[in-house]
Amino acid sequence: MIEQRAPGKLYIAGEYAVVDPGQPAVIVAVDRYITVQLTEGSEVGRVRSSAYGRSPLVWVRDEASDRIVLEHQPYDYVFAAITAVEQLRSELSLPPRYYDLDIGSELDDVSGRKFGLGSSAAVTVAVVAALNEFYGLDLTRSERFKLALLATIEVAPTASGGDLAASTFGGWIRYASPDRGALRVHRSVHGVAATLAASQEWAGSGVTRLAHPDALQLLVGWTGSPASTERLVEQVRAGDARTPLPPYPAFIDDSRSCVDALVAAFEHHGTGAEPVIGRARRVLQRLSASSGITIETPQLQALCDIAERHGASGKPSGAGGGDCGIVLAGAELATDPILREWEANDIRRLSLAPHPASGGVDAF
Repeated sequence: MIEQRAPGKLYIAGEYAVVDPGQPAVIVAVDRYITVQLTEGSEVGRVRSSAYGRSPLVWVRDEASDRIVLEHQPYDYVFAAITAVEQLRSELSLPPRYYDLDIGSELDDVSGRKFGLGSSAAVTVAVVAALNEFYGLDLTRSERFKLALLATIEVAPTASGGDLAASTFGGWIRYASPDRGALRVHRSVHGVAATLAASQEWAGSGVTRLAHPDALQLLVGWTGSPASTERLVEQVRAGDARTPLPPYPAFIDDSRSCVDALVAAFEHHGTGAEPVIGRARRVLQRLSASSGITIETPQLQALCDIAERHGASGKPSGAGGGDCGIVLAGAELATDPILREWEANDIRRLSLAPHPASGGVDAF
């Protein structure tokens, strides 16, 4: 049996802007995981996951084309990852094999509500890693990330890939996204292997490791309200076309400035990061006002305001509209008052820590 796991993630700064190619974000991988167990099968393949109910999803291969065939089931991230790896395997002239995947998740609560920690990305990364080992593809970590992104944008074309990068590389990272539209076109014309190797298609993107910020505490609060990142991103960008203030280019510039300042703070163990988080919160508030989309829900507002009253800085993590908020506080700050007020406001603290950095970051 092969077992691979991938961590969840939290956005620290750069949300929404990172969707534009070349724009940066700061993201951290966290110690809750998707686990994929792979066993060799025969005649059919099966995928078992609580997301699919009690019965496994069964797939076969088309006899003429060797392609994966699913009957009466939606095309999702798991099968996008399987399809991408299988296409690469075929291009490398490796023989096809059947296998079963068993998927377990720590990225939702007991009732199945997602925490907003990037479960779709984590399962994609874990499936790619398991199949990489199964077929002996010997992909580098960066190649696995790229393959996971090629799979993801078949399901969600606007996905930035930042969550995939955090799940692949671990630790704290600065991430900039490639042009996903160009990648989809390149894959459709040239195939997966050629797209992985096409350095010009990945220009302007990449991952930079950031040192763990020893001078900071990270607190994470969950509002209990799931949110759809893809829907919110689409609505914000549509709203920008309707309302001119603030101009979207100004938002992009302000977001990059916050990310650059945060990266600089991390070079000094995180010293000076708290006011940057406050700035990043205001940038998102202005974007919300201009687009008419609620990024900071009442509970997220309470989460952030409570942190600020007690000498820390908070902001929504990711697209907002629910899910999680993050707080950065000085290492010496007593955080019990924050946590007590969160509890009084039905904000659940998630006991999370950064997942350690995993291996090096080879060139894109």
